[in-house]
Amino acid sequence: MYPVLTVAAALKILWSEHPASSQRSLEMLYAGTADGVEAQLVPRAGIPFAPISAGQIRIYNPLKLARNALRMGLGGFQAHRLIQRWRPHALFVTGGYVCGPVVWAAARHGVPVLIYLPDITPGLGVQRLARHATAIAVTFPEAAQHFQGLRARIIDAGYPVRPELQQRTMSKAQARQAFHLDPQRPTLLVFGGSRGARAINQALAAILPILLETMQVIHISGHLDHPAAQARAQNLSPAQQSHYRLFPYLHEAMIPALHAADLVVARAGASTLGEFPALGLPAILVPLPISGGHQRHNARYLADRGAAVMIDNDALPTQLLPTIQELIRHPAQLTAMSRASAALARPHAAQTIAQALLDLAIK
Repeated sequence: MYPVLTVAAALKILWSEHPASSQRSLEMLYAGTADGVEAQLVPRAGIPFAPISAGQIRIYNPLKLARNALRMGLGGFQAHRLIQRWRPHALFVTGGYVCGPVVWAAARHGVPVLIYLPDITPGLGVQRLARHATAIAVTFPEAAQHFQGLRARIIDAGYPVRPELQQRTMSKAQARQAFHLDPQRPTLLVFGGSRGARAINQALAAILPILLETMQVIHISGHLDHPAAQARAQNLSPAQQSHYRLFPYLHEAMIPALHAADLVVARAGASTLGEFPALGLPAILVPLPISGGHQRHNARYLADRGAAVMIDNDALPTQLLPTIQELIRHPAQLTAMSRASAALARPHAAQTIAQALLDLAIK
């Protein structure tokens, strides 16, 4: 969602400077699932939202498969009606279940499609949709190899990072003060997405009292594990609690949380390829062990370039504590990782993708 909103903001700026903007206005519409986080956040960004039914097809439960197949069928009908009624000049997609029905509908109506691949390797959905793409933007040039033989134009763009992360509007000390933390104490940020990462949460819980003796922790548990994390936090001593900040999820406040951190522990979703380099943020990445392994490829890409350390999900209970301690106790190593991460930043990604999208729309 955030890459789409970031590109949309860049597109508004580009269009305001375009000669044709005096005769035509720029209209945007976001198609997403009604039960996804985008249904709440996209309208807050000032973009109209259209719900499309969709569901995961690559599952083994026959009942869920049948139910999701019906959802995708309904989504195809909804997307066809949406494209037919709205008649867009271009479509921008970043993957996800809802993109299938919308891309197929756009292809049938002759609407040019720009697919953005945020991960190093494409998932099955993007692989199948790529044949309908007019252009494909990638985060790093290594990802282009997955689309050889297609007629689509390949754009080496980078990851569209929210401007607030690039502008460096606050220092680490200021960001820590926003969470009422010690401006000088080493700070660890731990998160796993809006739903959280149970394996990370459980591994952190086992070592949290030890960590809080020497550092402070901003922990984003996800909504599902938040009650259990709250209960565990009650067992910490008052001194330990003073160095611990627990949240179910952060939206706008995620920006100061990232600024505040010396080190982050996280899954290896696509945002790690853009947001961590934008801040030069060293990371311990724990790839989600799912089919396709795209998170593992993301983590390995950063680790191979010295910007991160990768820990397998099963190794968390034994490796998380010594890995954190080793990095925090050796600032020179953290600094080297920070520089390696910052070297991967692509600050003009949103503008590059927005320009390509505009070129498709006004042909």
